[in-house]
Amino acid sequence: MYVDLGNALDAEPRLPRAALDRLDERVTDAHERIARGRDDGEHGYAALNLPTTADPAAVRAAVDGFDDPSAILTVGIGGSALGAATLSEALGGAVDHYVLDNVDPAGVDRLLDSLPLADTVVHVVSRSGTTAETLANFLVVREAMERAGVDWTERTLVTTGPDGNLRNLADRHDLPALDVPAGVPGRFSALSTVSLPVAVLAGADIDALLAGARAEADRLAGSLFESPAYAYGAACYALERRGAGVNAVMPYAESLECFAEWFAQLWAESLGKDAVGQTPARALGATDQHSQLQLYRAGPRDKLVTLVRPREGPDVPIPETDLDGLAYLGGGSLGDLLDAEFEATEASLAAANCPNVRVEVDRLDAHGVGELLYGMEAACVLYGELAGVETFTQPAVEWGKRAARGLLGGGDFEEATAVGEKRRLVVE
Repeated sequence: MYVDLGNALDAEPRLPRAALDRLDERVTDAHERIARGRDDGEHGYAALNLPTTADPAAVRAAVDGFDDPSAILTVGIGGSALGAATLSEALGGAVDHYVLDNVDPAGVDRLLDSLPLADTVVHVVSRSGTTAETLANFLVVREAMERAGVDWTERTLVTTGPDGNLRNLADRHDLPALDVPAGVPGRFSALSTVSLPVAVLAGADIDALLAGARAEADRLAGSLFESPAYAYGAACYALERRGAGVNAVMPYAESLECFAEWFAQLWAESLGKDAVGQTPARALGATDQHSQLQLYRAGPRDKLVTLVRPREGPDVPIPETDLDGLAYLGGGSLGDLLDAEFEATEASLAAANCPNVRVEVDRLDAHGVGELLYGMEAACVLYGELAGVETFTQPAVEWGKRAARGLLGGGDFEEATAVGEKRRLVVE
């Protein structure tokens, strides 16, 4: 992974090079803390060990009984789904991947009506085995399979913790089951059993994926000037402290559109604590040059724009044309056009003094995607260390879960009483 901070310096908000030099001493201390956490396998820090602790053989064994599915359906929510969606979209493959990560009835019905259920592998993911949305969706999927005459027990894979409803279900029906890795929060689990089964079923090279992540782990060092991941995390932290409270992540590759969603959860859930944290925004180049870029360039000076792209990739030639004003396009390629759009956006932001950072990988193959995901996770952990927040907790999320469960009669939770205390100002 390559990170270019040049356009983040001396923009507005202003980040002088001298400020990064001073911050580097704190990066050294943070790196030492992260290294200790990894060595001890502490909760959260254990996620940064996944490139070496993940077991590809176990994942392959778990999916070995599913012969050439035509579709894969991940039933999960948040980190239990976004990592798999990111891998399947970024790496492609011969098998279509779908996700049930919401409980909108219309959306669930529409998806299940479109799936070839007899040839679909269902991967149900919940660490606790009690996640309301996941279990409700799985019950609906299971019933749909039964109505279609499909034996759901022959089409279902479970990834969960050592206890809970899903573990009991897997044991009762002898379902193939994988363990959620200990000490790894969901949003940091893209390189684990939570997401890797989908990649294997789609034909991706998970050995190369983990090798790419290991390569990025090897670049972690005691200076932000020696580690791309730490350079990005430190610059984001420093800019946020100076007023760049929004981080707009804009990949220039459609296969990374879901990556921007994955990043949004990683950044928001990890860093939004104690009245600090950067708000992630999602964009797609070049599409959003024609919409959101107007705000980033000319709106409030509270934003960092992160531009992400591969350095190499497939290309499509543009046919020659004799249409007036379009001759300059003919004989070129869509790749050339996309590169020009990327560089024009970067220059446009710099000319307007809007800080932006360029993040690149060589290619969007398994190795490059492994580098990118691991690099962003390490950047997030470093940011959390610098900000002094509890990176690996999500108390606001848990509060909402308890409130919803109480409303549904799943227990006596005081958070549910807050729903009735809502202030109202209704305009009809």
